[in-house]
Amino acid sequence: MSSTTRPIKRALVSVFHKEGIEVLAKAFVTAGTEVVSTGSTARKLAELGVNVTPVEKVTGFPESLDGRVKTLDPHIHAGILADMTNPEHEAQLKELGIKPFDLVVVNLYPFADTVRSGANEADTIEKIDIGGPSMVRGAAKNSATVAIVTDPADYALVAQRIENGNGFTLEERRYLAAKAFAHTAAYDATIIEWARHQWPKPQTFTLDAADGQDSADAVVDEKLFPPTFTETWDRTHVLRYGENPHQQAALYLDPLNQHGFAHAEQLGGKPMSYNNYVDADAAWRAVWDFAPSIAVAVVKHNNPCGLALGATVAEAHKKAHACDPMSAYGGVIAANSTVTLEMAQNVRPIFTEVIVAPDYEPEALELLQTKKKNLRILKVSEPPRSKRQIRQIDGGLLVQSTDLINAVGDDPNAWKLVSGEPADEATLKDLVFAWRAIRCVKSNAILVAHDQATVGIGMGQVNRVDSCHLAVDRANTLADGANRTEGSVAASDAFFPFADGAEILINAGVKAIVQPGGSIRDEEVFEAARKANVTMYVTGTRHFFH
Repeated sequence: MSSTTRPIKRALVSVFHKEGIEVLAKAFVTAGTEVVSTGSTARKLAELGVNVTPVEKVTGFPESLDGRVKTLDPHIHAGILADMTNPEHEAQLKELGIKPFDLVVVNLYPFADTVRSGANEADTIEKIDIGGPSMVRGAAKNSATVAIVTDPADYALVAQRIENGNGFTLEERRYLAAKAFAHTAAYDATIIEWARHQWPKPQTFTLDAADGQDSADAVVDEKLFPPTFTETWDRTHVLRYGENPHQQAALYLDPLNQHGFAHAEQLGGKPMSYNNYVDADAAWRAVWDFAPSIAVAVVKHNNPCGLALGATVAEAHKKAHACDPMSAYGGVIAANSTVTLEMAQNVRPIFTEVIVAPDYEPEALELLQTKKKNLRILKVSEPPRSKRQIRQIDGGLLVQSTDLINAVGDDPNAWKLVSGEPADEATLKDLVFAWRAIRCVKSNAILVAHDQATVGIGMGQVNRVDSCHLAVDRANTLADGANRTEGSVAASDAFFPFADGAEILINAGVKAIVQPGGSIRDEEVFEAARKANVTMYVTGTRHFFH
């Protein structure tokens, strides 16, 4: 050990979660360490044979205010913060009659657990730890001479260093300090996230833009776009790799949220990969765009290769798979309804990476578990609820509200007929389906649909003409010679900049088109549809998906 090593002669221990504390107690007894502790921690250590000095004996002040004040005292914090490499600090402690600490072991009140339990506001506030973070930060600041431990996973190492009398080197104490600062930062970020939603900005704090505040800032929703982005996530799984084998990856969870796709219950199959999560999440969002109708999506590389509605989940899957059976190989299947035995039997011969649904019939689950042992079977009880999307760019984050099917232009009653006769009931149903389905297709997106199912999808192209060609080609080259565009409908996620894209669809036999409109050449596009007597609606809303 180097000369920066400091033996642990005196320790301060105050932990809410006491799991694993036995190993520390044994080391304290063996080494004869002087231990100062609080409340229930002191009682637990005493039961384990440790000669404990209660904190109130050090402070000369009783625990008060229902436990809100225990360690907030100079006799504690001076002992934590005194840099014993500084002769002046050492002299001041002697003058004040205060002993320094070599080790501080703290874990905090379970704030996130309390929020997740559904506790009321008063009980949640009581689990906002004050003394704990103060001790942690003080000890971390003074890592020159104090070791701070917040992670029970480190107890065994701490116990070893106590028993052998070595303590920790400066380098090790610095590492523990950095870990402790991360711990309190995450704890505070969790409190901030809760408080931002529970205690929003009151109307009385709203300023006029005329008072010198930018008008956009004046109306910002601070629940979605806080002035400082301070949320935290906990690492839950280290994945085998990222998008490619040379990339590292991990899954993190929001400590305040027990819901959502990231919390999926895995009922069978191999561990999830990074790409599995990305594709399955996209499929999961897609099918819930259609609730309460029964929907199934087949997704590959974050794009749907089939999406359909059905009277049963098996029918919806059959129609979705038929859109592009070639691309469905190795894809992800999502359903917004319980997977039945009939659907499971249809899935069985198809190589599929992941299936996700709110539930499974017992017979369906048994078939998938026994006959498709590698298939990742996920159960997610609730639909997507996220109102915000986050994307990292180099040096920053982009944050936006989630694109939902809730804009004015998503209501067919708000659509404007610009060409042809009004759609009949069946055609309008297909147009509404196509418009909802286009939301989950990567831009530039063109989608051809018939009978509440996709029959051709053109996605991710750098111009809309290529997307139109791709949608038509897929519709008609993957259908055993059938012409699936004749009499179908089409949707475009954004306006047609020229008439050429719409003309590709019209010439392929599409009878009705829905698109946002808004191009400076809208009249040329409308005229192409009128010339062919094709029904065209504009929505005034677009659904780009990058």
